[in-house]
Amino acid sequence: MLLFLERTYFPEGTNGKLVCAGKFICYTIELPWKNNEKRVSCIPEGKYFIRKRYSPKFKWHLEIVDVQNRSLILFHPANNALVELNGCIAPVTKLSGPGLGLMSRKAFEALKSLAYPVLDQNESVVLIIE
Repeated sequence: MLLFLERTYFPEGTNGKLVCAGKFICYTIELPWKNNEKRVSCIPEGKYFIRKRYSPKFKWHLEIVDVQNRSLILFHPANNALVELNGCIAPVTKLSGPGLGLMSRKAFEALKSLAYPVLDQNESVVLIIE
């Protein structure tokens, strides 16, 4: 499965549109681009593999693996990138400003329901950020 994330960059945050096979899945919010600095920047554009991950804080979610000079980059719910994200990507139902969104849990569940069956069959989910 190929997921495409098309970004728009702003000084206060990064907004995106996540698409699979030409079909819109959800919007995304991220931190602004600050040269891939840990905890303050979104990750670089590129191709990444995604896997399922569990943590006590986020329960079942998705991890973006093999990000250059970064670790634990996740897809998880959040509505304010500057307050709630440390480099991760938050799916949102609606954008409300640069790095801001609404109804993140709903969008996150939609993304998981798409990706988990593919991952459960030991097939790859690839994220291409452009």
